[in-house]
Amino acid sequence: MSGAPGSHVLRADLHVHSIHSGFTRTLRMFRSRDCYSNPETVYRTARARGMDLVTITDHDSLDGCLELLDRHPDAPDILTGEEIECRVPDSDLRVHLGVFGLTERHHREVQPLRENVFESAAYLRSQGLVLVLHHPFHFLRGEMAVGTYLARLLPLVHAVETRNAAMQASHNALSEQAVRAWTGGPLGQTGGSDAHVVRHVAAAFTEAPGNTCEEFLESLKRGASRPGGVHGTTARLAYEIYGVVFNYWGALLGLQPCGLTAGQRAAAIGCSLLSLPFQFIPMLVTLAQRRGERLRVARCRQELEAPRADAGGQLDAAKG
Repeated sequence: MSGAPGSHVLRADLHVHSIHSGFTRTLRMFRSRDCYSNPETVYRTARARGMDLVTITDHDSLDGCLELLDRHPDAPDILTGEEIECRVPDSDLRVHLGVFGLTERHHREVQPLRENVFESAAYLRSQGLVLVLHHPFHFLRGEMAVGTYLARLLPLVHAVETRNAAMQASHNALSEQAVRAWTGGPLGQTGGSDAHVVRHVAAAFTEAPGNTCEEFLESLKRGASRPGGVHGTTARLAYEIYGVVFNYWGALLGLQPCGLTAGQRAAAIGCSLLSLPFQFIPMLVTLAQRRGERLRVARCRQELEAPRADAGGQLDAAKG
């Protein structure tokens, strides 16, 4: 991996969450946040673990990065980022785009476009921002052929996340396989922890040439990036779920911010007490999720590797 003369390689965890990532969609009655990590703690942890640049990619929120910039207005190592959820039109398929270098204006103006990933990506790229396709096969459940999916989405981004520390090695390997097979233009690879607890911050990361945030982003645009770090395991995912559960209880008990009104907090405590025994079986949830991921990835790989499959032909046609 080469960069401009005199540049060196910078390292950043390009997929990490904070308390600004909103509330979980499952079991909404509990009003549990997706993550309880404080942005400042994420920042200090990432730096302590060898990250040259720090970003926070909260779900459809720039607030984590803005909070850091408020605290460190002159810091040269803070890279603005966000994980934006979009939809593939005429389907129920969700797509997560990691977007970097954006401002409050960009965040605001992309919101009405999120129901169409193509319109969202066109706008964001027209603004000179960097786009990364996060965990490519996480949401794909047969809504369209794998080859069609990749042929439609890969041209929208500058890079694909091929090392996600919350995804199994097979998922990451298939993502890398898709990138290496793509000949439609430069396409980089990135890594990120996808951490929802502080312990896992910087477990995976991205390296790219540069001396500044701006040069790092330009390297991402050229496809001059590579991933590093660990793959996801069952134990790691279970720890994430247990961690969020305990942080949730800490928030309800007033030990950390929870973002709930007094009434919402009381209702959440009531629901939690009634369902208390079920909150301590994350391993069963983890095993079910891992099994689903293995089956999904195996199906996608089989479809991609079928020598004369329609999906392969569609992907080859798009690349041509």
